[in-house]
Amino acid sequence: MGNVRLIYNPVSGQASFKNNLDYLIERFQKEGKQIIPYRTESSEDAFKAAYNLEEDQYERVLVAGGDGTIHQVINGLMQKGIDILLGIIPAGTANDVANYLGLPRNIKEICDVLTGDNFLETDLGFVNNRYFINIASAGLLTDVSQKTEIVVKNNLGRLAYYLKGLEQLPRFYSININLESPEFSYDGNVFLFLVMNGKSAGGFPKVAPLAQMNDGLLDVILFKPASLPEVVSLFIKVVKGEHLASPQIIYFQTNSLKISCQEDLLTDLDGEKGPDFPLEIKCLPKKLKILVP
Repeated sequence: MGNVRLIYNPVSGQASFKNNLDYLIERFQKEGKQIIPYRTESSEDAFKAAYNLEEDQYERVLVAGGDGTIHQVINGLMQKGIDILLGIIPAGTANDVANYLGLPRNIKEICDVLTGDNFLETDLGFVNNRYFINIASAGLLTDVSQKTEIVVKNNLGRLAYYLKGLEQLPRFYSININLESPEFSYDGNVFLFLVMNGKSAGGFPKVAPLAQMNDGLLDVILFKPASLPEVVSLFIKVVKGEHLASPQIIYFQTNSLKISCQEDLLTDLDGEKGPDFPLEIKCLPKKLKILVP
């Protein structure tokens, strides 16, 4: 019987995954595979569980949680150099990675994916010795996930992000950055920047509508300074995926870039606290195998 490691976050999303745990174990046993679960108690715990994995003892790893939990598991696997199939069970608030991959929320349907052998080789972003699968960012609204309390996210879902974001709008300000890449350089003010491997962020599905996780490129979006009414208008375009042509947007694709900023500013990787500036970012093509429909 093949062993499958399950790393799950019991408080992700609406803390409902535990209700599906028995069904998951049953499905895998019927396939001749033994689920060995690990219940995390913190995001760092998810990293350690993946990092300490004995690769020769498991045929695949499953992670149940949100984008932050997925981020930590991927970093644990990559930092240890573990090459293993990864399965994702969407159980978070935004589920940006799962949405990009077209992963079903229904437990029976996701088990069909996880017990199968169809996978996608995805790129990963790499910044200052950390990996990200979906997004690296800084500026207005980009640290909303970090600042939103778990109990609020569990009760309100994505609405918790939007309410926390509205709190920041009256206090928004621009930041000065220096960006260098083979394709484009920029020295000036922005109110946020996004370096995207996937398409969605914060539950908005069309933030980087042209991005692909397996094209060897990162999609860079700079939001130039604007008045509050202009910001609101621009975010309406973001929701519709119609913002890339806006004069307030700088957009390009690259496989590497450097960003420096002199301000004391938090960065964000997949909803988790990111590294300090300066940031040296590159795309690592086809670095990870993820089970997909």
